[in-house]
Amino acid sequence: MAGAKAIEGRTLVEKVAAKASGRADTRAGDLVTAEVDLCFAHDSSGPRRWGPMLAELGRGLWDPSKVVIASDHYVPAVDAESAAILSLTRRFAAEHGVGRFYDMEGIGHMLLAERGLVRPGMLVAGGDSHTPMAGAFGAYAAGYGATDMAAIAATGRTWLQVPATIRVEWRGALRGGVTAKDMMLFLCRELGMDNAFRAVEFAGPTVEAMSMPERLVLTNMAAELGAETGVVAPDATTFGWLREAGTPVEDEAAARAWASDPDADYEAVHRFDAGALPPMIALPHSPANSVAVAEAEGRRIDQAYVGACVGAKLEDLRMAARVLAGQRVAAGVRLLVAPASSRVTEAASRDGTLATLMAAGATLMPSGCGACAGMGAGLLADGEVCISTTNRNFKGRMGHAGAEVYLGSPYSVAAAAIAGRIVDPRGYLGQRRAAA
Repeated sequence: MAGAKAIEGRTLVEKVAAKASGRADTRAGDLVTAEVDLCFAHDSSGPRRWGPMLAELGRGLWDPSKVVIASDHYVPAVDAESAAILSLTRRFAAEHGVGRFYDMEGIGHMLLAERGLVRPGMLVAGGDSHTPMAGAFGAYAAGYGATDMAAIAATGRTWLQVPATIRVEWRGALRGGVTAKDMMLFLCRELGMDNAFRAVEFAGPTVEAMSMPERLVLTNMAAELGAETGVVAPDATTFGWLREAGTPVEDEAAARAWASDPDADYEAVHRFDAGALPPMIALPHSPANSVAVAEAEGRRIDQAYVGACVGAKLEDLRMAARVLAGQRVAAGVRLLVAPASSRVTEAASRDGTLATLMAAGATLMPSGCGACAGMGAGLLADGEVCISTTNRNFKGRMGHAGAEVYLGSPYSVAAAAIAGRIVDPRGYLGQRRAAA
């Protein structure tokens, strides 16, 4: 409009895209060629896909020091085919000099976070749809298909269309027994799962007060919103985590610039009250099929699963342990716990969390994607019902297409394991239940 003041401010992802493309400025919708800071893949999406393409091109990895590979989908091998894929992955990492190859040490997304490999302002390309989890560090992290990832691994470059940003602001304090997982299930319902070619920025006092593990849930499940990426601006919490990981940010003041400007141009801004949010449950067969727990109570379950990159961090295991302390899993219910990494398992062992879970009747599983990705142990039979801390519950995702999967927070999953049915977890946390 003539005479209207142009918006000068930029979003976080516009700033990262500008840096990565070597341009002074980029805006939503711009097509750019960008330099990738970190290239990530796992045993399912990486070497077995890249190898034949790189061989045909006569290329190796552009920079092995910027490549991270994790074996997490087929571990531990349950059949000859899985073993062959793992063997190929190990050979590829050795032959190409991939120093950051994490073999059976945990789920790749968790490893990127706990090893401090993601920094504010990075462009991260990953061969998995939940790569946006790394955006919790103020990075632009997006998932790519196998062909694109092979090209990135060979050249260190990719093209991208700078996404428009949807800002989601949360205010107020979450009530006891309500978590980032509940926030994301609520958003899947409210915003839908068709936000393609957009970034979702999580902000507001509620997010600022969150721990890094909880922020990781927000950006991880940006994938369930259908977004290109999810981001949280870096702050003292981010820098504290990276110091703990042994990779401190040298200039924290400069790193704070990887945030959206106050006058940034957002496609939309949504504001929600965290204090009004009840525990949420996603009904089969979509994360968008979410309701307040009161609307799902009473559904009988066969299995409760605490696992996945989004739902088996140390903080998640501690949530489950709070509910399970002094309790026993209901007869006929299987409670499976698959920590997100070996370090999570070690820490949960040291602080007594695992002892609490085991005393309640949980079965400890290997670290890895496992049942979340429909692989390995913990799959469901026809007609079985599971409540899970995972991020997806599509038909057939965790086993037979005739099974039903409900999604909830670690509190909700642990409470259902005790009751043998879906219940409000706040009843096991010594709280008077508030109206949903």
